[in-house]
This record gives sequence, C-alpha cells and structure tokens, in this order.
Amino acid sequence: MQVYNTSLQIPTYSLEPDELMGSKQLRIYNYDGSMPGRSDLLVPHRKDYYLLVFIRQAESRQWIDMVPYTLKANTFYFTAPGQIIVKEGINQLWSTGIAFTDEFLALQENASLRKLPLIQNPYNGHELQLKDTDVRFVEDLLTKICLETQQPGDFQQRMMSAYITVLLTYMSRLYTEQFTGEEPSADKLLLRQFQAKIEENFWYRHEVAQYASMLHLSAGHLSEIVKRQSGKPAIKHIHERLVLEARRLLFHTQHSLKEIAFSLGFAEASYFTRFFKRETGQTPADYRATIRKMYQ
Repeated sequence: MQVYNTSLQIPTYSLEPDELMGSKQLRIYNYDGSMPGRSDLLVPHRKDYYLLVFIRQAESRQWIDMVPYTLKANTFYFTAPGQIIVKEGINQLWSTGIAFTDEFLALQENASLRKLPLIQNPYNGHELQLKDTDVRFVEDLLTKICLETQQPGDFQQRMMSAYITVLLTYMSRLYTEQFTGEEPSADKLLLRQFQAKIEENFWYRHEVAQYASMLHLSAGHLSEIVKRQSGKPAIKHIHERLVLEARRLLFHTQHSLKEIAFSLGFAEASYFTRFFKRETGQTPADYRATIRKMYQ
C-alpha cells in the first residue's frame, strides 16, 4: 500500500516552558478563579505531552476523542499525548494542572512511571472521582509541588520528581479501583505492545506482517495471540485505529475525503471510501454529515 505524508493532521500543541522553573519537560498550571486562555477554544487539537488536572470547581465541558466530559468538582482528569481535545466555553476555573513530556518520563529517576496504570491507561479512562480523604491527600501534594516551583537549585528536579511519583502512584491506585481488570499475562502484554506499535505506525503501516516483524514474531503467531487475547483478528485492530483517526478528521476538520484518504496512507480516495463503509456501514461523506448534524 502506498504511503503518503500526514501533513493534514490536526494541530499539535507543544509544552511551553514553565515560567518559574524554566523547564521544557514539566510545567505546573494554577487557576484560582481565573479564566483560561481563549486561543484554543472550540479548536480541535492534540497535545504532545501528558496533562493531569485536579478540578476544584469548574462549569464547562470538554471533549476527549469525541467523548464529552462535564468537568466536576473534586475530580481528577488526565490525557495522554496525541488525543484530540476540544474545549467548550470559557468559565472561571479553580484547578491545578501538571503537564510533562515523554522526555520527563525518560529521565532515569522517572523511568518507572511509564509502567503505572495511570500512564498506560489500558481502559482509556480520563476521569477519576475523589473521596474526601483523596482530596486532602492530593491537595497536600499539589501544595508541596507548587511550593517547590519557587525553590530553584540542585535539588528542585529531584524533589519535583519525587512528589510527582507519589501523586501518580496514588492516582494509579485509584485508577485500578475505579477501572478494574485482571493482572496482565505475557500474552496480554504482547497485545498491548502490538496496540502501542499500531498507535505509532498506523499512518504508514496497514499490514499485520509489518507489525509482526517489529515485534520479532511471525504474522501467524502474532495473529493467534491477538485473537486469543482480544477476541478480534490482528488486522481488525489496525482497521479500527484507522477508522478512529478517519472519524476524528471527518468530524474535526474541513479536509476533503481525498486529503484524508491520502493522509491515512490510502493510495486512492475510492479505496478509502470502500474501506470506511465496509468497517462502519456508512460512507465517509455520510458519516461526516450525520455526526456534524448530531453535535450542532
């Protein structure tokens, strides 16, 4: 299958350096009844960093990958790089947010954070409800983190990493309580590795054999494990990821069907149309018209 560039992707925002710490890998946000910026209001966009936000009070709604979330008090929200976010409305906001990049996770002292359930997010959750005891614990940690931003010096990075490790570990425990599931087996971990490879490469690679090669397996062996663990053929996982991205682009952009088809690696728009209809029961044009009418 011919591959084309992905220049038509939805805009991606990078992390701006923290004003107090000067860090390009970590930033702390505080809103104490103030108004968030208007620049990205109603603008579909991605972030190339992780964002964790404790909401104390808010009266607004946002969309994460086409799912609406009405922001609630004493609730913890989190997103990962690459997800599409749309903010609705501008209202006063009381919250503290922590944003960090993949480079922050790559630091030696933070390497273990990648394995936490909150970061891996196997259930694709974005919202955690907090009890009173949780709120007190989180508030205390956030206070310490905010105070540390004003303590420049050799130990600031270590202190920030330590506090964030405790916070993410605590929130991961809540995650496992609110999103239950069994401990992953070796085959289940392989399924996750396969899904992670799809996330990184679906724009360019549409064949099971290509992913099997990256995982140093035969296509048949990979397909067998994926089918056994997920109940779906390996090729179905690839197709579902393509459909998800196609739906995002159809809903959030004005790009033509031909432009979307080429950006997703389809050599012909007609092939993309047949693929999308086979997978969803609708043509891309019909889906775009229906979904936009639904959310007008």
